[in-house]
Amino acid sequence: MDALDITSIQNPKVKQVIHLRDRPERDRTEQFLIEGYRELLRAVDAGWKIDFLFVCEHFFLGSNEQALIKRVRNLGAKVFFCSDQVFKKISYRDRPDGLLAIAPQRKLSLNELKNDVCPLYVVAESIEKPGNLGTILRSSDAVGATGLIVADRCTDMYNPNVVRASVGTLFTVPTVEVQGKEALEWLKNQGIMILAATPHAKHEFTEIDLTGPIAIAVGTEQLGLSEQWMKESDLQVKIPMRGVADSLNVAMATTLLLYEVSRQRQKKS
Repeated sequence: MDALDITSIQNPKVKQVIHLRDRPERDRTEQFLIEGYRELLRAVDAGWKIDFLFVCEHFFLGSNEQALIKRVRNLGAKVFFCSDQVFKKISYRDRPDGLLAIAPQRKLSLNELKNDVCPLYVVAESIEKPGNLGTILRSSDAVGATGLIVADRCTDMYNPNVVRASVGTLFTVPTVEVQGKEALEWLKNQGIMILAATPHAKHEFTEIDLTGPIAIAVGTEQLGLSEQWMKESDLQVKIPMRGVADSLNVAMATTLLLYEVSRQRQKKS
């Protein structure tokens, strides 16, 4: 392995990484952080450009890291080898695994989303917690959803904790950040039914035909979907609650709805 490139926590590259933990810096530079072997591998497999890679062999968990480092370097990234102290400083994980990258963000428009014959989208309106947005990405990937539309964002999808919670599926699910009004107009123009979950719905989510083109709309952790989305929804369903709680975590509810769509489509085919 090459000699260490960065041994001081005062190095400008160290400061660059730390600043990218903050959203204003991510918005300004249109860059973000990818930490972890699994996340970085999925980014590379998806053809994502990597600008810089920071490496610390001491924290490696396996034997596959060298091959991935070679792939990243061959794709044009500049690789820095860091001391233990430096990597602990730049890592945002309790248990780092020795790989952290800086990559450019991708800005897709709604019209760049795949035009599937029978699309399945998720609309995440004003989700506040990065872990929830990351889990929604992970579930969307699991069922092969066409894309995720982040409407009226609170948490940006390039938050390091979104990348982590998504386990790298940020790089496999086409994702767009737009204003809610634009998303609504686009879905209507595409002829895609909007599904909203509400405890006030007449039918349970397993009782409605979900096999057509559909967008599952979910809202904030505290208040749920806004009145605008509820009003414009074409279908409303409820998830039965048999205990004392009156609602599920937004990511869990999204997962249930996604798998019900997938189940119905498989049964139909």
